[in-house]
Amino acid sequence: MSFISIYISTIMITRILARCSRTLISAPTRSNATPIHLCRQPRVLPSITQPHLRRTFAAKTSADEQVEELQELYATAKDEFEIASEETEKKTVYAADDRAAAQEELAKFKEAYEKAINSADGEQIKNRIGSRVRELERAVEAMEEMAMED
Repeated sequence: MSFISIYISTIMITRILARCSRTLISAPTRSNATPIHLCRQPRVLPSITQPHLRRTFAAKTSADEQVEELQELYATAKDEFEIASEETEKKTVYAADDRAAAQEELAKFKEAYEKAINSADGEQIKNRIGSRVRELERAVEAMEEMAMED
């Protein structure tokens, strides 16, 4: 029997066991035998009928709002960086202006990031966005170095 057929058989058995409700059988040799449970109870998924399991959508926290704003600024800065990087590699006439635009967007992103980490939720924001700031800074620096070499 191949590995794939064993794997498929295992999946089918797992699905059957998950679907079945408690099935009881008694041993044929004894009349007062204890029933044997063949299947486990199917897993109950949260639904509207179970309010204690219903997912609640609380209002966004200030950290969530700040992270969302920072993500938008990051996306803009990254787009500008990609355009500038492409133009710099091609050595086009627009490369210098595109690099300046990328630097400007990076500065806006870093300024908003610095404000956000100095707020009450600073540590959470730093953990969620900090790596992106460093990544983009290094990429822009590398692009500038590449432009200087040419």
